[in-house]
Amino acid sequence: MAAQTEVAAMEAPLEAELEAELDLEGAELEEVDVHIQENLEDALVQEALQTGVDLRQYSRQVELELQEVERASIQDYIRESENIAELHNQISACDAILERMEQMLGSFQSSLSSLSWEIRALQGQAGAMNLRLQNRRRVRASLGGLLDELVVPQDMISVILESPVTSPEFLARLRELNAKIEAVKAQAFRDTLACDDVQHVLDRLRIKAVTKIREFVLQKIFSFRKPMTNYQIPQNSLLKYKFFYEFLLGNERAAAQELRDQYVDTMSRIHFSYFKSYIGRLMKIQYEEVAEKDDLMGVEDTARKGFFSKPSLRSRNTVFTLGNRGAVISPAELEAPIIVPHAAQRGDQRYPFESLFRSQHYALLDTSCREFSFLTEFFLVAGAAAQELFNAVMGKTLNMFQKHMESYVSDCYDAIAVFLCIHLVLRFRALMAKRNVPAVDGYWGSLLELLWPRFELILELHIQSVQSTDPQRLGGLDTRPHYITRRYAEFSSAIVSINQTLPSERSDALLARLQLEVENLVLRAAAEFPSRREQLVFLINNYDMMLGVLMERAVEESKEVEAFQQLLSARTQEFVEELLAPPFGGLVGFVREAEALLERGEGEKLRGHEARVTQLIRGFSGSWKGAVEALSQDVMRSFSNFRIGTGIIQAALTQLIQVYHRFQKVLEQPPLRALPARADLINIHHLMVELKKHKPNF
Repeated sequence: MAAQTEVAAMEAPLEAELEAELDLEGAELEEVDVHIQENLEDALVQEALQTGVDLRQYSRQVELELQEVERASIQDYIRESENIAELHNQISACDAILERMEQMLGSFQSSLSSLSWEIRALQGQAGAMNLRLQNRRRVRASLGGLLDELVVPQDMISVILESPVTSPEFLARLRELNAKIEAVKAQAFRDTLACDDVQHVLDRLRIKAVTKIREFVLQKIFSFRKPMTNYQIPQNSLLKYKFFYEFLLGNERAAAQELRDQYVDTMSRIHFSYFKSYIGRLMKIQYEEVAEKDDLMGVEDTARKGFFSKPSLRSRNTVFTLGNRGAVISPAELEAPIIVPHAAQRGDQRYPFESLFRSQHYALLDTSCREFSFLTEFFLVAGAAAQELFNAVMGKTLNMFQKHMESYVSDCYDAIAVFLCIHLVLRFRALMAKRNVPAVDGYWGSLLELLWPRFELILELHIQSVQSTDPQRLGGLDTRPHYITRRYAEFSSAIVSINQTLPSERSDALLARLQLEVENLVLRAAAEFPSRREQLVFLINNYDMMLGVLMERAVEESKEVEAFQQLLSARTQEFVEELLAPPFGGLVGFVREAEALLERGEGEKLRGHEARVTQLIRGFSGSWKGAVEALSQDVMRSFSNFRIGTGIIQAALTQLIQVYHRFQKVLEQPPLRALPARADLINIHHLMVELKKHKPNF
């Protein structure tokens, strides 16, 4: 078994080698097959195979031809041997040349290597030189700027010392001097030694410039004090040199404070003197006849004051009428030129207080705007500092205005004038806000705090006077509109029309109370008439008059107009019924009774009213024309206003037609349908045509 195993082990490699040799032989046989196949595809071989040539003979023939070609090529080579030798020499020469060129290129390459190192070295040197150049330039720029800031040129010295302050050269050199002083201050903190070399020169120039500027500005300020001087001209001139104060503020604060104090003192006196004189002269051209404490809405025209008292207004109605006074708050009049007192005195012109108030305060507004603008621009202040400086200049003037208004308002009883002044203040405050000048806001607020309570007090007095009015002391009452209601209508329409653009709840509340008291007074006065018909005529005439005045001078959508429209409509309807009662009361009463029975379903009860119905039919047919004519004449006599009279007649005739039409419908019911008197009924369309003839035309 061991022997067999060894034999098997020896046979295995032999088999592997045999298989490998067989694989190689197979591969070679495959290559031979491929070669044979390629030869068979050759054109000559295919031609030989097709013609049946003997391949051996053909092979010997090819070998002979190859030998002949070889002998011929040898002969050609022998014949060209000299050329071949020469070509060999040339190739050898070219090799030598190429060798020398290779040596030259090698040396050139070594030279280029050394040059690249030299270029790198030069680049490093150039970078270092460029860095040194930049550093030198930076130093030069810093030193040049420092020298420009510190060096004082001779022409600047001569201009500061010799040129007048109003010359453009002085202003330009002053700016340069200020810049150099600031630069020296900045460099002094850095311990720059060069500052010591120019400090004394700059100090002398600064002192000289401060002296010249101080003298110039003081001269301008003192020129304000000359009589009849228009201070706005030198004031505008100072604005051209506003840098002077900036220079003083930065280099000589004591001189700047002196100039500021002098300006404040001078302008404060000028404004105070001007406005005190202007207000005094304006008040001399006010209307002599002004409202007094007894000129109240509920005071009787027949009332007399004490023996030694002044005569009252020719007509108290002027106290409550607006007229053309409301134009003072219109945009065109609001910013109109102020009143010139001496021109008004020459023309013997007089003005109400609100016109004088507008002129005074528009002058104050215009002056305040200019002054505030000058102070902020010249003295370089803003915010609280600007307000403080403005108060220093205009404080005395504003206090004088405040005291003047307190003195006048404390004894003023003209509610319309006070209310117009309130609206003037509101508009002036809005105008100054538009101009972005808040300096006088405090004064406007104090004025409103003064005027509103006075206006409310005067209206309270009017309300109390109406409330305490005794109709029995009003003298002989008649059905025409009363003068107290006319006063109320004029006054209420005045307040409402003024209040349209800037509504106020405070005034609306007071007007509502006044309206209530006037309505109560009208009712109390109407109760003095013995008959209800006269009471209604009185109420309608007064309501109509008040409504007409309010609609003419105030907006139709106001609460007052709406309230009186409702009152007038209710009293008119009641009067129409009162008017129809004497001639047609029986007819109206029967129609109402019959309609009530029919509504309850008791129509059969109408059978017992045949005689009454017959009498009503015949009575109406015989008397309606005369009754309508008398009714129309009576209405026209009772009402002075043709429009309200026409409306009442039309309402009465319309109601009469409606009543008669309802009467005919009642007669169509079964209990009265067969009544013989129905033949005497008037056709409703005929009645309408006839009644139209009695309708007044105006």
